[in-house]
Amino acid sequence: MFRSLLFLAVFYINSALILILGSPLLFGPRSWAMAGLKFHAVTSIWWLRVIVGTKLEVRGRENLPEGAALIASKHQSAWDTFGLIPLTRDPAMVMKQELLSIPLYGWFSRKFEMIPIQRELGPAALRRMTQEAASRIAKGRDVVIFPEGTRRAPGAPPAYKSGIALLYDRLGVPCVPVALNSGLFWPRHSLTRRPGTIIVEFLPAIPASLPRKEFTARLQDSIETATARLLAESPDAPG
Repeated sequence: MFRSLLFLAVFYINSALILILGSPLLFGPRSWAMAGLKFHAVTSIWWLRVIVGTKLEVRGRENLPEGAALIASKHQSAWDTFGLIPLTRDPAMVMKQELLSIPLYGWFSRKFEMIPIQRELGPAALRRMTQEAASRIAKGRDVVIFPEGTRRAPGAPPAYKSGIALLYDRLGVPCVPVALNSGLFWPRHSLTRRPGTIIVEFLPAIPASLPRKEFTARLQDSIETATARLLAESPDAPG
């Protein structure tokens, strides 16, 4: 617990310093701001390893296409929201609209041209999300989405939402499923951070233009099968 609390203090101080000292990046090119975002992620991952003993292993980078892609990741932890950033080229993440109202954080999210979604608007929110995502894909960026919409505990039954299938239909690019086990070491609703190895695995891409039902089945089977395997590799796996 001491190491967990020490890391949290360092993490928030590091984040605040980067936001404040990096604020001039709001007035420069987006690429400079994105470099600052990746710096924050890399330093956070480094501090987690040094203080807590949580390492990172990345598998399957060869499965990332050369062009723009839709990246659909399992979501177990707050770690995922920054840990995936330096693993992709120029990510545009789908995020909650309300986060844009946070001073500095929200301003930077707009600068990064992330993709906000206001879920309470229903179909209108999905249409806007799709339009925003299409514009990012047109710029050669990767669109990163958590298909379940919110964090799920390791081993919890899957709860995939319809937004991922809509994006896949409209964007016309390959979809790369991502499995991970971050929830074992950075649990949701907990201050505890645990030593071990967070594994992120990019799985073989699902080609564009499959029927929606086939895509959805392939995506869920790919992510859930690989995630179960990653959880089983750790002695901290549930059950």
